[in-house]
Amino acid sequence: MHIRFFSAIFGMGIGLAVAIRPAHAADEIEAKVLLCAACHGDKGTPSDPKTNPVIWGQEQSYLMKQLRDFRNGERNSAIMSPLAKNLAEGDLRRIAAYFAAKPWPQRASAESPLPPKSIAQCQACHQPNFQGGMPAPRLAGLSYEYLVAAMRAFATEERTNNLDMPKFMQVLTERERDAIARYLAAL
Repeated sequence: MHIRFFSAIFGMGIGLAVAIRPAHAADEIEAKVLLCAACHGDKGTPSDPKTNPVIWGQEQSYLMKQLRDFRNGERNSAIMSPLAKNLAEGDLRRIAAYFAAKPWPQRASAESPLPPKSIAQCQACHQPNFQGGMPAPRLAGLSYEYLVAAMRAFATEERTNNLDMPKFMQVLTERERDAIARYLAAL
């Protein structure tokens, strides 16, 4: 009798602990991502879209790679690198999943210029509509300034955390990169 009672109480305790843990884990991630809103926005629109990318609705594998690269020093940022250094692998995964599950922020549609010929090579990884896909990030709707800066950083090998991008960007002229950025930003 006492053993059954103890087993029932013990079983309920384990069940309660399992049920509470996910809620607690969700609260933990919510607390950790609050800091992200200062730069990346609390509704998905960055405070400064010229220097901060949209991360809401971004490709999860891409977010995970960037967080890992900031943590490991393969990608440098005065803000992101110190923040990522203190995150465990599980936190990186949960943070990437959290932002990937958010909706891409809506914005007023701009008149889209004609696609430049040199953009065709980008579609193989970034998908025909440039909304990303494993492992490439969404480019459609990022700010012109952010896109130009990222492409320039790859072209000059200032950013090297992707082995293919520097090669692709180096064969394009500055004018071609500019046209691609204008097109993608208007999508």
